[in-house]
Amino acid sequence: MHENDISEGHEAEEYVGLVDFVAEGDEQRLHLEMLSDKPRTDTYRQVILSNSASLRGKVVMDLGCGTGVISLFCALLAQPAAVYAVEASSMAEHTEELVRQNGCEEVVTVFQDRAENLTLPGKVDVLVSEWMGNCLLFEYMLESVLLARDRWLKEGGMMWPSSACLTLVPCQAFSDYRQKMEFWEKPYGLDFSYLQSLAQKEFLSKPKFSHHLLTEDCLSTPADVITLDMVTIQVSDLERLKGEFSFSVEKSGMFHGFTVWFSAHFQSLEEDGPSLELNTGPYSEITHWKQTLFMLDAPVTVEEGDKIVGSIRLQRNPIWRRHMTVTFSWNINGTEVSTVQTKYFPMWR
Repeated sequence: MHENDISEGHEAEEYVGLVDFVAEGDEQRLHLEMLSDKPRTDTYRQVILSNSASLRGKVVMDLGCGTGVISLFCALLAQPAAVYAVEASSMAEHTEELVRQNGCEEVVTVFQDRAENLTLPGKVDVLVSEWMGNCLLFEYMLESVLLARDRWLKEGGMMWPSSACLTLVPCQAFSDYRQKMEFWEKPYGLDFSYLQSLAQKEFLSKPKFSHHLLTEDCLSTPADVITLDMVTIQVSDLERLKGEFSFSVEKSGMFHGFTVWFSAHFQSLEEDGPSLELNTGPYSEITHWKQTLFMLDAPVTVEEGDKIVGSIRLQRNPIWRRHMTVTFSWNINGTEVSTVQTKYFPMWR
């Protein structure tokens, strides 16, 4: 396969031989979902393509490589000295076959190992990974990336993404509220309001993954509340991250909750080269992550010009290390401590 064959916007499935890959089980379905996520996959392809000259002769690590699509991009779009494709799961066996199928076995070496136990031939110039989860950190693959960074990335080496941001907006969610709460008021002409408190506990205490926020349901301009610099952030920093927000309501409506998403930023290897961004928000092309909705216990009517001020905290679970609790504290047009509302959302799979 020639470089031009995969630099003209072809679908990712074509150039990793996905047609010949038989997917079985949850893990394979997940990889199919990620490969089918064109904004995600194309962003990584564009990062490699736009840095192809600078990657020549470099050593690259693709951590958590899955099917190896990023490793294959590196091998076919640039001329790296070597690509180390690292995958802890049994998927690594399929990745090796995909590497051979695409004629990249002289450049790409697959390592089936965890980041904590990994042994490589030497240090790398670039560490690339797609580690982001819902609400940016969920499942905490980032810890493995940072451990690999500290052990295997050369001094002055590049991390891709080089930074990431968590973005937040107060929002309306009429459809979800009707479905989860208002339904119980008079279903089929019967009074089932007794079950509303149970529904509130069951549905409103959990975040809604894969939420598709409509731009017209944003009550304010979104704001970045937490930014991670991938060069300086430490594993210990992941235990607790906090961001502050202050929103001015731009249109009157019903404040049902907060919607959260993330963006990942890719710095160029060239000093004056262009940086690229993968944005998973409602103003960008939809990704498999979509957004995450956190609903209040009861909606609040807000007017244009109102202020919603507060904070978001991401607290890693001390025992179940892939999980976390997201805590919102906020008030509306208030300065008294007594007006501050707080709600906790455990994030589990």
